Amino acid sequence: MSVKVRFAPSPTGPLHIGGVRTALYNYLFAKKMEGTFILRIEDTDQSRYVEGAEKYIEESLAWLGITFDEGPHVGGVNRPYRQSERKALYKEYALQLVENGKAYYAFDTAEELDAMRKELEAAKVDNPSYNAVTRMKMKNTFTLGRDEADRRVSAGEPHVIRLNVPLKEELRFKDLIRDNIVVHSSTIDDKVLLKADGMPTYHLANIVDDHEMGITHVIRGEEWLPSAPLHILLYKAFGWEHPQFAHLPLLLKPEGSGKLSKRDGLLGDFPVFPMEWKDPQSGEVSRGFKEDGYLPEAVVNFLALLGWNPGTEQELFSMEDLIEAFSLDRINKSGARFDIQKAKWFNQHYVKALPNEVLVELVEKEVGETKLAEQLVQLMKERVTFVREIVSEVPYLFQEPELYDEAVASKKWDDLAKKAMPIVIELLQTVETFNTENVHKAIWEGLPSHEIKPGKVMQALRLSVTGIGNGPDLMLILEILGKDEVIKRIKKALETLGA
Repeated sequence: MSVKVRFAPSPTGPLHIGGVRTALYNYLFAKKMEGTFILRIEDTDQSRYVEGAEKYIEESLAWLGITFDEGPHVGGVNRPYRQSERKALYKEYALQLVENGKAYYAFDTAEELDAMRKELEAAKVDNPSYNAVTRMKMKNTFTLGRDEADRRVSAGEPHVIRLNVPLKEELRFKDLIRDNIVVHSSTIDDKVLLKADGMPTYHLANIVDDHEMGITHVIRGEEWLPSAPLHILLYKAFGWEHPQFAHLPLLLKPEGSGKLSKRDGLLGDFPVFPMEWKDPQSGEVSRGFKEDGYLPEAVVNFLALLGWNPGTEQELFSMEDLIEAFSLDRINKSGARFDIQKAKWFNQHYVKALPNEVLVELVEKEVGETKLAEQLVQLMKERVTFVREIVSEVPYLFQEPELYDEAVASKKWDDLAKKAMPIVIELLQTVETFNTENVHKAIWEGLPSHEIKPGKVMQALRLSVTGIGNGPDLMLILEILGKDEVIKRIKKALETLGA
């Protein structure tokens, strides 16, 4: 059997990071099994359609290296890949179910449906719904008769098509992650399959498309697990073999309780979308992992391990590594806690792994000078989590300090420092080629002749130049600043802190 999977988002807004993980797992499984990966846009609910959302989904997944074998912008033998363009197909299949007695026409108005629900609630019915019992009090094929129902449909009376759910049937299926699941049909209502406007509901369109496109495995979020029995019923109604199901665990809030939401990102100051999203109506901007400085390799590695484990202690995986190691049977049943600190840890690793020339090119765009970019990369590469920090974490390289760390000054700006700093100035003035080696040699050879151990005053020297007591390689900082700027800053510190 040739494996075929799909990712089927709705273009109703930005793609949540949980949806990205679903797409990633489908992609990894398809590649591992040498199968086909399809992108299908489920846009049957046109009232919730958001302009630009489909493009955002494609661009976000492309940024992460998640590509498709078939889809709206790729093409393929199963086109079209937008459900709004397949409307006639769904009606054809819905009518087929009506003809076979597996579905029926219903003519109830919104007011009549509301009255039915209120009556059931007043009677303390646990699960008030339109089902095999309650439908016998409503306006549909069962109560009106087939001829009358057909006449009303021919006359253009507004109607929907509902699934004829059997009253007493045990539904059994095996989930590849959650094992055997048993549900009784009495808990399932007669879902609407085709709405009065002729558009299919999610359930009908989803099943028809999965069948038509030959989907072998449905890998989707846990939130769709309650719909699985209904989908099994639909497959049975059509006489089709259903695909294998795998319902992924939820991504949980950082504290581990409840599904991760946009609000959690706002409260925790982290993104929950792959890329920045600007709402076309409200203008509200939601931050993205890309714009926050995360590398796509880091996001993929981070997400892959949220719910799946390789069975080893290995944590760092390239996309190729993930494809080779991935298997559905190592996906956890329980939810995965979203730990943004772990995401940062991954990003730090991948920043360090970037070739220097790549980092230099990125930094040069910000500082406008190749040599300076090279020096900054050399200085900061091993110390940063995000590329932007190569510049942002060393503001003192671009502007002299106005303030000095009081805690450091109180301990390190002592009599020895006050004695040493004028000597350091004299020593630096003798350095012709002002680089790390020559500066280090001048200080380490010059200070001992004044009976001063260099190590005793290095923190005071750093304080005078940067305003803080710790940081990256001080000698390289001095080289980047240059002789004149360093001497000027030491003199200013002597005036400010006391000579």
